[in-house]
Amino acid sequence: MSNILLVGNGAREHAIAEAIKRSTKIQFLFSYMKANNPGITSLSAKTKSGSYFDLEAIVIFATENKIDFAVIGPEDPLGNGVVDALAAAGIPAVGPTKSLARLETSKAFTRNLVSKYNIPGNPQYKVFTAIDGVEDFLNSLDGIVLKPDGLTGGKGVLVQGDHFTTKKEALKLCEQILKESSSLIVEEKFDGEEFSLQCLCDGKTVVGTPLVQDHKRRFDGDKGPNTGGMGSYSLPDHSMPFLKPTDIEEGLEITRQVAAALMKETGRSYKGVMYGGFIATRNGTKLLEYNARFGDPEAMNILPLLKTDFVEICRHIIDGTLDKLKIEFEQKATVCKYIVPKGYGLPADNTDTTSVKAKIEVGNVGEAKLYYSSVDKKEDGLYLSSSRAIGIVGIADTLTAARLIAEEGVKAVQGPVDYRKDIGTDELIQKRIDHMKEIRKE
Repeated sequence: MSNILLVGNGAREHAIAEAIKRSTKIQFLFSYMKANNPGITSLSAKTKSGSYFDLEAIVIFATENKIDFAVIGPEDPLGNGVVDALAAAGIPAVGPTKSLARLETSKAFTRNLVSKYNIPGNPQYKVFTAIDGVEDFLNSLDGIVLKPDGLTGGKGVLVQGDHFTTKKEALKLCEQILKESSSLIVEEKFDGEEFSLQCLCDGKTVVGTPLVQDHKRRFDGDKGPNTGGMGSYSLPDHSMPFLKPTDIEEGLEITRQVAAALMKETGRSYKGVMYGGFIATRNGTKLLEYNARFGDPEAMNILPLLKTDFVEICRHIIDGTLDKLKIEFEQKATVCKYIVPKGYGLPADNTDTTSVKAKIEVGNVGEAKLYYSSVDKKEDGLYLSSSRAIGIVGIADTLTAARLIAEEGVKAVQGPVDYRKDIGTDELIQKRIDHMKEIRKE
């Protein structure tokens, strides 16, 4: 029986906490959060609030409560080296060390690693620390993607056609990025459909989980600014209707090769989640980026479907024995819709800023599952922050049924909130199928 520490306070961590608590191998769950999540608190024997930069406080909390191992949810504590600090105190963790977390915290590191070890999937790209040579490289590309190096909360990537039109505009944005970031990655733009492939890794073995498609754009029809993710869906066959089996296998193979390359490069085993953001193109599967943890919202699609004991999975990751465990998921469809303040993702001068910090009422969500994200629980009720508030998840035998369950759950939340109505609809998915048929010339 294990005492487990969960670090993190979002809806992703609420889903992780739920998966931990379903285990028959847990004694107590302890949670360290930078803000109080009422869902995680209700599942925890004890919680502590504090900064993810305060590694000493996290280690003290872990040692005082005789933690057997930790599960690290978000990217910030991973990037700060929480796994290294816990390891120094003799506490293993599901999550990569600071050096290995560069898979997410440094886009330049990952592109260069994939290039160095001749792993397929990279775009044409160059990393710049100064503006010299940027214009020439921009002119050599048909379509352009700009990325600051470092963590950007899913909102830092700038894509031609979405965020800028001309190469002159791109150059100005490059200048701006280099003022705010130590380096800039300029890449070719891929045409295709994106999918999220979250893999469990013990350093040697890589195990794929059900595919998920996230929706970054703020409004229906994939309109508006990029966000941390407005929702996502998965299908009973754990694939996507616009993908071929080879697309998925190529994504898995890229992840296997990256895991091996990380070991060669650092001498350390990657233990945790390798979440690849991939795009299916006419020329096969290409790598957009890696995250060093479960996705948010994607964790809410896959963890409720997990049939294998999550604590047992964690133990096998830590021990390097994932190949000895059969990991199974239910053959169900899921739809996750994020409830957000009406002003979420919009400029500060928009008329909906009053929604931030507003009070909300949560009624009966019916068959849906509810995962708290950035909410503030006070004595008189729940209040919004400026970020995503609550993830509502429908699970059923079909996508339509899952979407209707999520839709009913969303209606139970009253206040100045918004959500995307089109996630999981036949129309949106057909649009993606048609796009891939056009690209593949089928």
